[in-house]
Amino acid sequence: MSDQQRQDRVLTVPNVLSVLRLALIPLFAWLLLGEQSYGWATAVLMFSGASDWADGKVARLLNQYSRLGELLDPAVDRIYMVVVPVLFAVAHLVPWWVIAVLMGRDLILAALLPLIRRHGVSALPVIYLGKAATFALMSAFPLILLGAYDTVAGHVVGAIGWGFLIWGIWMYLWSFAVYLVSVVQIVRQLPRVY
Repeated sequence: MSDQQRQDRVLTVPNVLSVLRLALIPLFAWLLLGEQSYGWATAVLMFSGASDWADGKVARLLNQYSRLGELLDPAVDRIYMVVVPVLFAVAHLVPWWVIAVLMGRDLILAALLPLIRRHGVSALPVIYLGKAATFALMSAFPLILLGAYDTVAGHVVGAIGWGFLIWGIWMYLWSFAVYLVSVVQIVRQLPRVY
């Protein structure tokens, strides 16, 4: 199989996992808001997080890279990073200012994309700090959800979840500052392409 054929593949295990994660979003919303079944909603979030980790590992292990996977996996990640916090705010599990911080950062970075593209850069490189922030945030939400149970264990788990959330927000904002510095460097150092 040529490299081009590998890149053109659609039906791969990692792509199936990404599509499954995408399909689980409405189920999560229904469990959280409709049924208020926090245990099952947590299970869906945990499965989604595990499958997000697994799709990259499987892609490397089975050499199942594809152009679709390169686009689909981060797109599903972004959808989760928007939908999950908003649903948590709607369910009154986190305050709306948390959502404003998370969404504001992403909206500003998205608004800067046309500027860096004028200088021949298609996207800012993913940095470890940003990945760590996403990990902390995606760890926080299931823990906060489990913390909604009015038990001693629930309160402890909830406090740990809030710790992850605060840590994640801090790293999210720090990575935002790093990305802004990168944008300034791109604009100052690279000539305009168009």
